[in-house]
Amino acid sequence: MSKEITQSHEPQTALDAAASERAAAPAVDVFEDETGITLLADMPGVPREQLALHVEGDALLIEGRVQPQTPNGLEALYAELRVPCYRRSFTLSRELDSSKIDASLKDGVLTLRIPKQAHAQPRRIAVNAA
Repeated sequence: MSKEITQSHEPQTALDAAASERAAAPAVDVFEDETGITLLADMPGVPREQLALHVEGDALLIEGRVQPQTPNGLEALYAELRVPCYRRSFTLSRELDSSKIDASLKDGVLTLRIPKQAHAQPRRIAVNAA
């Protein structure tokens, strides 16, 4: 796999404020094909309304807040969820087109599709007979 995306351990400029809260890093799988990359991030318990994706320059930040579900009229006395927030940041390659990111959340798995820029995609050149 080429160096299309790298994990960043340092908070990014305007994203520093969000990075100050303690958060767990979700497990992420990254797959690459000829036209782009796909990221699969495990974020169980995070509803779509509590999910935030930020792109600033070449930095991608994924954040999600777990929304524990408790039955009506009940209050949790004890919960094993220690960190109710997920956060992970990546540095995107310039070959990727961050303006065309497609995101979906299903069954606790966030799927991001980031296409490569047109100039970075392979193309076929037709050869004409003389």
